[in-house]
Amino acid sequence: MEIVQIVLNGTPHQLGVQQTVAALVAQLNMSDKAIAVAVNRNVIARQRWEDYQLQSHDVVDVVRAIGGG
Repeated sequence: MEIVQIVLNGTPHQLGVQQTVAALVAQLNMSDKAIAVAVNRNVIARQRWEDYQLQSHDVVDVVRAIGGG
């Protein structure tokens, strides 16, 4: 099985090839959370997560929205 190496929130992380943002978010158990995902400093719209495939050396940041006042 081929492996794709990315950086996830500053830490090296391995994925299977052709993994999407949606699959990564599901793997992190964050599908139902209020989060934003950026790949290489570009925010990926939630409606694109199913189609956006991660590539080797991508830098992925998953950020959780926290409300406050």
